Amino acid sequence: MLSRREVLCLAGATGVLQLAACASTSRVSSAVKNDLAPTSKLRAGINYGNVILAIKDDKTGELRGVHVDLAVEMARRLGVPVQLIGYAAAVPLVDGLKKGELDIALLSAEPARAGEINFSPSYVEIDATYLVPPNSPFRNAAELDREGVRIVIAARSVYEFHLNRVLKHAKLTNAPSTHAAFELFAKQKLDALVGLRPRLAVDAQMMPGSRIVDGRFMVVEQAICTPKQRDAGTRYVRNFTEDVKASGWLARSMQRHGVQGVAVAPLVK
Repeated sequence: MLSRREVLCLAGATGVLQLAACASTSRVSSAVKNDLAPTSKLRAGINYGNVILAIKDDKTGELRGVHVDLAVEMARRLGVPVQLIGYAAAVPLVDGLKKGELDIALLSAEPARAGEINFSPSYVEIDATYLVPPNSPFRNAAELDREGVRIVIAARSVYEFHLNRVLKHAKLTNAPSTHAAFELFAKQKLDALVGLRPRLAVDAQMMPGSRIVDGRFMVVEQAICTPKQRDAGTRYVRNFTEDVKASGWLARSMQRHGVQGVAVAPLVK
């Protein structure tokens, strides 16, 4: 049974039926629309390599997931159509923002990129850790940083920035995407695969006997990113992010998509 504030809204631009709080929103200023929809539509970059929060249907090409819901809901509140642009990895989204090809992108927050693009407050937090192959001696994430240990990682991911700073002995091997990282992990029989815990649980099913180690090496925060020098739009995105957390909208979207192992981030005080 839906509450009085919850109704089913049809996101006509994408054909996605989503649960949203469809109460009337405050009037959006022209400055905000100019920043977030300079082409009269919201161009949203979706990383479907992050299968926890977004997926792409191999047959139809349709994008679905929490990230899609967020983009559609923001466009609805802005009163503009949404254009969903899918990418298999995070790097092209950063480039798209910098080149003015995207208005928002849903990405992992990373301090190393803060000079290039703007980040909203985080909206979800996810443990990042390792998957190890059958018969691996490693039990805890802290044990992996040893001489001779080979760890495969998606290139230029938030994990790579972090692990390049903290690993002293283990060697990172880059792959062009999350999918390619697992293939390299299996083919070359590497010592560990880097990933988000819920995603690694899926990968583990493709390698019988593999397991996720205890602990984590970092918490990955997801944010809505905007290009630099779009101050009005950046403030709007910040407020939007806090509202979808506080109102329960984000939690309902996660529940609808069956997202597990992910926590809604705390509100910014």
